[in-house]
Amino acid sequence: MIFDKLKKFDIVFDSPEVDCPPVFSSGDVVSGRVVLDLSGESRVDSLKLHAEGFAKVHWTESRSAGSSTAYTQNYSDEVEYLNRREVLLQADNGEVTILPAGRHEFPFSFQLPEETLVTSFEGKHGSIRYWVKVKLHRPWATVKKIKKEFTVIEPIDINTPALLAPQAGTKDKMARAWYRNFGQVSVTAKIDRKGYTPGEVIPVFAEFDNSTSRSVVPKAYITQTQTFIARGTMKQKRSVVGTLCGDIVGARSRETWHGRAIKIPPVGPSILQCRIIKVEYMLKVCVDVPGTSKLCLELPLVIGTIPLHPFGSRTSSVSSQYSVNLEWLRMAIPEQPEPPPDYSSVVTEEEAEQRNSGVVPQPAEDLSGILERPLMAFVQEFRFRPPPVYSEIDPNPQPLNMRPRCMTC
Repeated sequence: MIFDKLKKFDIVFDSPEVDCPPVFSSGDVVSGRVVLDLSGESRVDSLKLHAEGFAKVHWTESRSAGSSTAYTQNYSDEVEYLNRREVLLQADNGEVTILPAGRHEFPFSFQLPEETLVTSFEGKHGSIRYWVKVKLHRPWATVKKIKKEFTVIEPIDINTPALLAPQAGTKDKMARAWYRNFGQVSVTAKIDRKGYTPGEVIPVFAEFDNSTSRSVVPKAYITQTQTFIARGTMKQKRSVVGTLCGDIVGARSRETWHGRAIKIPPVGPSILQCRIIKVEYMLKVCVDVPGTSKLCLELPLVIGTIPLHPFGSRTSSVSSQYSVNLEWLRMAIPEQPEPPPDYSSVVTEEEAEQRNSGVVPQPAEDLSGILERPLMAFVQEFRFRPPPVYSEIDPNPQPLNMRPRCMTC
């Protein structure tokens, strides 16, 4: 039997770097070879290849139909991105093929669809995966199968007007206790652009005006939001991936950040073009207001793959295109003096009440325009919430001194 004679059955992708697995994008050619190593002469009916790519989501929720009745509701959906078949070995007349002992290699090659694919990702409630599966058929024996996944990363070039636009906003809240007002706390913040890449530092320009009789501590967080969508329902996870703690702002005083730095860890890029899975990022500038809920100003972020002034072009191979910024695939999370806080310590009381009451925001009607495989395994799981309302124009530029006096203070 061929089981006894098959010493090796493997799929090997062509890669420019031996120690680094290949990375592909829309329109790229995926090539490689299927390797058979036989200890003796073997009879083979056919050797067939099937390349597939899917985004899939699935989760369950417990429902109550009365005081003594409960049931489980299943939610699932999928989107197909790749479906290619190729026959690597099969006799034209339907006869078996005799392969002598030794090593045999069967090359394969296929082109990924020109339309936009979606970056590889895997999470608790969904995944985006691409793989090649090969089946070895032989007489009077079960089919031998082998499967190997490959990585797809869709380019996000931050050198576009939308992602280079500054993000700014202002927000205030009144401190109250026993129906009495004790002054107002206001936050105004700005960052120089919306798009960044992993490893970059975001200079945060902000002003904190504390008109209360208590001291407050300003903080900033980078949050990541995952969204899984099925049957009109969303399952949501969030995590804090970066933190920045400022100095105490005394009572009836003001504090200004002249470009305080918060570093983006080696997270995966934003996923914005999948109908059933999204990955989004946000910069939250927060202050604990005495006697009331946390005051948080949110500025949207897009984590891209092509940094400022990239080398290469969209027509070049994705491997060379990302040569300046593929380090995030190999990066480990740097040591930090303390881990990021739980997301529950960042959300406001209104957000917490909304989640506890079971109110789930509804998805937009058109989601067509809108991530963890091994390469992104370090991305933490978290609860989701919808993108916030924001303004890309600084509504109050006068209170801020936007000149970057010190980018590392």
